[in-house]
Amino acid sequence: MQQEVRGPGSGGSRLRLVEAPDLPTALADALAGGRPVAPLPPAPLEQQQAREMLAADQPLEEGVAVVVSTSGSTGRPKGVLLSAAAVVASARATEERLGGPGDWALALPPHYVAGLMVLARAQLGGTRAHPAAGDLADLPAVVARMEGRRYLSVVPTQLARALPQPAVAGALAGFDAVLVGGGPLPPALAAAAGAAGVRVVTTYGMSETCGGCVYDGVPLAGVDVALAEDGRVSLGGPVLFAGYRGRPELTAEAVVDGRLRTADRARWLDGRLVVLGRVDDVVVSGGLNVDLAEVERRLRGWPGLAGSDVVVVGVPDPDWGTAVVAVVERADWSDADTAAVRAHLRDDLPAYATPRRVLGRGRLPRTSSGKIDRLRLVAGLSGSGHAGAPTTGDA
Repeated sequence: MQQEVRGPGSGGSRLRLVEAPDLPTALADALAGGRPVAPLPPAPLEQQQAREMLAADQPLEEGVAVVVSTSGSTGRPKGVLLSAAAVVASARATEERLGGPGDWALALPPHYVAGLMVLARAQLGGTRAHPAAGDLADLPAVVARMEGRRYLSVVPTQLARALPQPAVAGALAGFDAVLVGGGPLPPALAAAAGAAGVRVVTTYGMSETCGGCVYDGVPLAGVDVALAEDGRVSLGGPVLFAGYRGRPELTAEAVVDGRLRTADRARWLDGRLVVLGRVDDVVVSGGLNVDLAEVERRLRGWPGLAGSDVVVVGVPDPDWGTAVVAVVERADWSDADTAAVRAHLRDDLPAYATPRRVLGRGRLPRTSSGKIDRLRLVAGLSGSGHAGAPTTGDA
């Protein structure tokens, strides 16, 4: 289903609000100079938020081919304006880095930038995008239909859940590159993928850069990465977005001197970019600063995780101001696991940075793009009692 809305200030173009079945055709038209397209999420609440963000009755900004929603993992969705030139530059740079055009397996929601760019890369490369299930269970059959070079883009959770399945792991090994982004790749998961013969390429990027713009720590062609004194990442180059839908003040805050000022912190290590976390990952607990991203990195190094995902958040607390809480995506979590985690972290972290709670959850809340929904997680933890009370089990 698609809805066409004329933008009074868009030079007569019409903004297409489209759902997944119509997106490939609408996107191809938009990239060829046709009507701008705005992909809609399938979930009713997300779609309602997207429609409100799109403000289809308001003038459409000039030079826009795609308006894509952010995932909303740390706040309400924003409308990211992408020009055809930016999308093309990103797709061409990816093609160059990976070694040429190829068929893509589409296992990510196409209404978010990672899935949308899979469609764009296939269209611009003259190849095909093959739909695949989000859990990758049908990947062996999908791979059998692909020709030439084969590519796949996933988030770490998809990779972690797929590797224990021999047939799916074998199919993953048949790709020329498996792009993994949307969150940190745990070292143990990277090692397991390598042992299974999966050619993983880690990616860093965002909706504002047409998805991944740094592969395996090295910027794509044309992308310029700079770090401020505090490690904040700024990005420049032809892949940058044109602004936020109807939010010129937000655009002016994010884009300074033609560069995107991100909310991420990073450092250079042997010529490669290592993303450390977000600027707002630092919280004050008991009057002392705690880097949540650093706690999470240390926790990911605990061998008992066995591929389970983990997140560390700050939860409002009457005694500490903010309590550090770690949540592991495992339903069989036990008090013995909590004790082992605390012992592991005590060797690497000061006492004030050690999580007040270590919880097990059968399933972490996620956005439809697969990212952990930190806001919803914190909201749930904030209403679950005193932050100092240890809890285990499924939510």
